[in-house]
Amino acid sequence: MTSAILPLLSAAAGAGQQPPVWITYLPFVAIFAVMWFLMIRPQMKRQRELQNKISSIKKGDQVLTAGGFLGKVTKVDDDYAEVELAPNVRVKALKSTIADIVPPTGSKPAND
Repeated sequence: MTSAILPLLSAAAGAGQQPPVWITYLPFVAIFAVMWFLMIRPQMKRQRELQNKISSIKKGDQVLTAGGFLGKVTKVDDDYAEVELAPNVRVKALKSTIADIVPPTGSKPAND
């Protein structure tokens, strides 16, 4: 008798309803949303702020290059900035290789 019940039970178990398709994709959408707000969006914001800083470079600014050199801007073109690394040592650097504009040393730290 048990052999006649097994096929009926297996058929009943397979006939259950499937959840809607959108519920299947919901975890993937949630993971993407979390990654967007925690990783992608802040990185885009930092990159936009850096582009604004680089476009506003002017003569006399102290800059840090991507190579780790700290110098003073002596001349600015559309794509290049001439940076004085030491007295009478000037290099022509692409603006895109400038990592940051260093604030003047005379200012106080923010937590004082």
